[in-house]
Amino acid sequence: MLAAAGVNPCFAQSKDGDQKSPWMLFRFGFSAYKDGRKDEALKAYRDAAERGHAGARWKLATMYASGDGVQEDDYEAFRLYEGLVNEGAAPGTRDETFVAHALMSLANYLRRGIPNSPISADPMRARQLFLQAASQFGDADAQFELGRMYLTGEGGPADPVQAARWFNLAAHKGHVGSEAMLGKILFDSGKTVRGLSILTTALDKAKDPERHWIRALQEEAFAVASEADRRTAIALAAQN
Repeated sequence: MLAAAGVNPCFAQSKDGDQKSPWMLFRFGFSAYKDGRKDEALKAYRDAAERGHAGARWKLATMYASGDGVQEDDYEAFRLYEGLVNEGAAPGTRDETFVAHALMSLANYLRRGIPNSPISADPMRARQLFLQAASQFGDADAQFELGRMYLTGEGGPADPVQAARWFNLAAHKGHVGSEAMLGKILFDSGKTVRGLSILTTALDKAKDPERHWIRALQEEAFAVASEADRRTAIALAAQN
């Protein structure tokens, strides 16, 4: 159950006394938020969320998660994300995006736990939620995180083949981190030129903050590759 909150009657009711729709409340909240009136935005999002607006519930959760206009409260954010995921979304609707983002947030919380709350670290459950977001919604970030968990054995058995599969799917969507990880897997498996080429291409595309760790992977591979393999890999990367 969401915490009850009053809503300014100037936008909660129309001229004939009828309450405005959840969508109108959400739009008001969005406008108020952009104008810096976060107290009003928070009230509008709460009211819209209580009336079933998925976007409002997601936005409210993100505000609690980051302490944006409200005292930071990860457990409250978790509860809101969980409610959104449990409700789900009709296929093909815009609400699917909110559910996918909520799954990612829940997975990240479960991966590390929430101090001073009933939520303990549960990597296995986190892996399951990343899998749901990766497979059901095709979320590239979820595919990347799932690949990392399969690669390291976090939350379940290690499976490099599955890791490469998820990295490959995300890389085809332009996820640079996944492209780098796929290059590392290929390099470590003996496909030196192709792996180093992909790592080099990923480094060229990368932006902060991911550029730092991708550079470290690329430089490590570059250091152990032969001079001939380096030249060939760089030439291949330049063609992409």
